[in-house]
Amino acid sequence: MHVERAGAGPPLVLLHGWAMHGGVFAPLVARLRAHWTLHVVDLPGHGRSRGCGVPLALEPCVDALFDILPPAPWLGWSLGGLLALHAAARAPARVPALAMLCATPRFVRGEDWRYGVSAEIFHDFAHGLRHDYAGTLERFIALEAFGSDHARDEIRMLRHDLLARGEPDPHVLADGLGLLETTDLRAALPTLAVPSLWLAGRRDRLVDPRAMREAAARAPGSDMHVVEHAGHAPFLTHADAVAAHLAPFLARVPAP
Repeated sequence: MHVERAGAGPPLVLLHGWAMHGGVFAPLVARLRAHWTLHVVDLPGHGRSRGCGVPLALEPCVDALFDILPPAPWLGWSLGGLLALHAAARAPARVPALAMLCATPRFVRGEDWRYGVSAEIFHDFAHGLRHDYAGTLERFIALEAFGSDHARDEIRMLRHDLLARGEPDPHVLADGLGLLETTDLRAALPTLAVPSLWLAGRRDRLVDPRAMREAAARAPGSDMHVVEHAGHAPFLTHADAVAAHLAPFLARVPAP
């Protein structure tokens, strides 16, 4: 897997969301690099990891990341949050702190999980990947930005970033949709042995802040904040606010 490193100081891992790549974190990297050595990952099938061969599944992906990353806090955005949460629950000595950015342990709505999205959304995207690849990614970008006070700017930035490192692998995108649709890590929350920070966008239409609040309430040592006026990618349009919440949380993490 491709990992870019930037900055100086204790390590911090950044994991991006579905269909994107690590370059999308550029505004946040610019604000954190003075105090942290950032390990910015391109997940399998995405960006410069397009041909890496690691399956986009929890166990093999986390295993591969443990092989190439130092012990460090992990920040996961959206899909990346599932990997970060799984890694922190499985190996707290390797992931001594967890930041969930617009991410939850379960993305799909259920009888006991009111604030997830409908499973039909993932079915529609899976169908779209097979029949209208470009149009499907464009619709996803619009959904990510919907609700943000800066939706036009966010769409422009996401559209630019999406293909900046080449097209993501369509088969891996389908795997990612399956991961988002079927994964449920809620059982890991009560026994989570590391501190966690949960950052939501008030106007996020993919990850409801209420779902994040409910998840955070189940995790010991958790802290929850909502970025006002932000959508699903607050690090693009409200990077200063995201960094302002991250800095004090990370400062409390003992050095690995």
